[in-house]
Amino acid sequence: MPTHKNRLLQREALLELAAIPGFGSGVWQQLLGAFGDLDNVCRQPLRRMAEALSPVAAKHFREGPKAEAIDERLAWLETPNRSVLTLADADYPESLRTLSDPPPILWLSGNASLLHHPSLAIVGSRRASPQGLQDARAFAKHLGEGGLTIVSGLAEGIDGAAHEGALNTLGRTIAVLAHGLDRIYPPSHRALGHRVAMEGLLLSEYPLQTSAMKRHFPERNRLISGLSQGVLVVEAAIGSGSLITAQQGLEQGREVMAIPGSIHSPFSKGCHQLIRQGATLVETVHDVWAQLAPVLRPHSSLPGLTSPHHAPISETDPVFKVLQAGIADVDEIVNLTCLTASQVSSILGEEELAGRVIRLPDGRYQGLVPNGSHSEYCESKDS
Repeated sequence: MPTHKNRLLQREALLELAAIPGFGSGVWQQLLGAFGDLDNVCRQPLRRMAEALSPVAAKHFREGPKAEAIDERLAWLETPNRSVLTLADADYPESLRTLSDPPPILWLSGNASLLHHPSLAIVGSRRASPQGLQDARAFAKHLGEGGLTIVSGLAEGIDGAAHEGALNTLGRTIAVLAHGLDRIYPPSHRALGHRVAMEGLLLSEYPLQTSAMKRHFPERNRLISGLSQGVLVVEAAIGSGSLITAQQGLEQGREVMAIPGSIHSPFSKGCHQLIRQGATLVETVHDVWAQLAPVLRPHSSLPGLTSPHHAPISETDPVFKVLQAGIADVDEIVNLTCLTASQVSSILGEEELAGRVIRLPDGRYQGLVPNGSHSEYCESKDS
């Protein structure tokens, strides 16, 4: 068992290594392969480490850490709510420590306590449909209200919508980046990224001044699934990076779920492929809670973690009163209430997502009573 002094020495050594160009999980795995464990690696002189590395990495190690990189990172860390975690730290998340290739260092900006909350990854296509974006926001909002932290990659499309939905609850969201935390990619999500840093958590295994590179994204995806108890794919084309995240989730023993869609939509084909391969088909947030229940049980005493009850719409809601009388479409509900079509569609969408309303094949809606059965059918609105 490493002593406190040993852990401090390990942490100091890892932070020194982090200032060497090219140091990351790949180089770390080479060092572990050569020297056995964290303690033994951190006791080696840099030149001894260089002998175990590829020629390019060895050259950097022989040159040693860059002083300007150390100064830059120390200055960055002076800002409140910025920190680093190393494998030598007790607070390093166990869900990542147990990966086959855990990042030796995590760079953090925001609420680091979220690393120890139960969480769900929500991922999907960058070029998402309007319905996919709406679903991502709604699922993230409802599941966030139930106490889950929503993890995603801050990409355009589904990722960004998932972060937005989570921020509309308690701000419980983690964005895992494929570059250094001194920049935001894509630039269009700069404001969203800053909001996540203020209300949630930005995380990266890449040091400052690291640009987003193609190979970083699949590496980043293993952390999205690794931090989470499950992975929910909202929309994904065949070959999508979201499928990589789902596959990594399966390899890590995570629950993998997918939302089905139209057989004609290219955005649904990746989800349908996952479902054929054994992913859980998800239609409502209750499906997610049911799938996660066994893995969330150890966290059940945490404040705020509550699966929503299957309750009907509030009896004071005018939409409830219409659906209590029978089946109706959006236009009929608008005519019978003081609500706009947009308001009715929004209410119905949330209630359908929560499993309290069903949409029939003809486009009309039917309410569900508390036990999950259909309300009484009434063809005539006047009856």
